[in-house]
Amino acid sequence: MHSITAALESLLAFLTEDLPAAPGSRIFDTPFPLNDAFDPLSWLSSQAVFPQFYWLHRNGQEEAAALGAVRHFTALSHAADYLQEAQTDLRIWGLNAFEPHTGELFLPRVEWRRSAGKASLRLTLSSDISLRDDAAVARQFLTSLQPSRPIPLLSGELKSERHYPERAGWVSLIQTATDTIANGMLDKVVLARATDLRFAAPLHAGAMMAASRRVNLNCYHFLMAFDAQNAFLGSTPERLWQRQGTQLLTEALAGTVASHPDDKQASHLADWLMQDDKNQRENLLVVEDICQRLQQEVSALEVLPPQVIRLRKVQHLRRRIQAELQRPDDTRCLFQLQPTAAVAGLPREQARQFIEQHEPFTREWYAGSAGYLSLRQSEFCVALRSAKVSGDVARLYAGAGIVRGSDPEQEWQEITQKAAGLRSLLLPE
Repeated sequence: MHSITAALESLLAFLTEDLPAAPGSRIFDTPFPLNDAFDPLSWLSSQAVFPQFYWLHRNGQEEAAALGAVRHFTALSHAADYLQEAQTDLRIWGLNAFEPHTGELFLPRVEWRRSAGKASLRLTLSSDISLRDDAAVARQFLTSLQPSRPIPLLSGELKSERHYPERAGWVSLIQTATDTIANGMLDKVVLARATDLRFAAPLHAGAMMAASRRVNLNCYHFLMAFDAQNAFLGSTPERLWQRQGTQLLTEALAGTVASHPDDKQASHLADWLMQDDKNQRENLLVVEDICQRLQQEVSALEVLPPQVIRLRKVQHLRRRIQAELQRPDDTRCLFQLQPTAAVAGLPREQARQFIEQHEPFTREWYAGSAGYLSLRQSEFCVALRSAKVSGDVARLYAGAGIVRGSDPEQEWQEITQKAAGLRSLLLPE
């Protein structure tokens, strides 16, 4: 018997208990032996139940698949308030939009989770009226789940491709930005391009996630499927924050150069990145902004030395930042850290206004964040190197930090390299 079948039967057995016809929450956990070739992404993609959320940590040590919503939240603050009231070991998964007041988060009905070599399957009941009635709903939910099917290969015939903005519009946009910076109204602004790839048939978001997971190493992989036609997914190298109790880890990931399959060439490019004034300046602007924003929230803070992170298509400068929070408050973490100067600019409010006024598309989930929160801990990655799937259209996003001296042609090449992490999966080179 496969592990998932046995685990689901164990959860069903819990529901034979006589639960009260009263409000409340209840968690049932069952161990999940990692003794077969179970892929949580394949299992998740085989279901006709939504929402679905898949998560794989960039270190590979933590993976999760969340399915079905016991409760929905349209902002992280609402989710945090619910956890404070429940005072239970629950995890809420989902997305925060670029404008962090908006979110799409949910407490899952079923959650598979692997951490540090152990895995478990969790069933959650929660009702404002009757736990007994919710158990009946959960029983029906569990019996409706389908066996895991292999994820199909990612393929499709491209019908059209369009950038927002196109190259001429990008050059004009960068010129406007650098003029604004030269006038002293901005220090930096991060500008993005959206690319719509339209295919002959609907895209399979799970297949796109699986393909990216195979090749885009050292990244957080996330997939939020809202329904059968609409999803948001990405493979991003950047952590927004990780909190364990009052210990906070965040980072400044800004400054970019191309990567190379040859180790020697990649190392040469990385050395250049470490020495380049423009990229170091861009990274330090982000560091300074994060430190200033956390100043009133922490009792201790340390910035670690710079390092270069090598990805498949690009390499980045990164400085890690460690802090001790005065109190564990994920809502405060979100609003202090998002959007960082690495995805918006400086000063933050002026940069956000410039983006809203001049970018020819709405960012929505792009450059927001994806992850989970609980009372004990939380972690969100920055939703970069991402795509929105809507039926037969994949919208790819990529951005570049614009500072004094930025060259439009170089920045166009940079965003093209960044977008290639997902584009090359859909359209092999």
